[in-house]
Amino acid sequence: MIGYVTLGVSDMTRAKAFYTQLLADMDARVLMDMGRICFIGQKMSQPMLAVCIPYDEQPHDPGNGNMLAFHPGSKAAVDTIYHQAIELGASCDGEPGQRIPDQFYGAYVRDPDGNKLCFYHFG
Repeated sequence: MIGYVTLGVSDMTRAKAFYTQLLADMDARVLMDMGRICFIGQKMSQPMLAVCIPYDEQPHDPGNGNMLAFHPGSKAAVDTIYHQAIELGASCDGEPGQRIPDQFYGAYVRDPDGNKLCFYHFG
């Protein structure tokens, strides 16, 4: 159902480096790069992440209440990708931990442009 989600960024080079390195263990890569927007994912036929300089060329604005969630496959993988995001320049918005007993394990960061990301595992 979801084709792609777009995050506005201020620096395309930095954003592409951040997301391609962060999502490499999930077999994601740049699939299409059109200059001011690029699509990152596994295949064009699967949901992708797009990062872009806003079309109106005004500053990007991370939305309050907007968040993009990634499922890396396990609680251990949540911990790994969280720490990798921090090493790549993200800021902590909630360290890894069990949020709902036996139901939801998650970690939260803000990417270098302030967009909120979640890494999660159910269980």
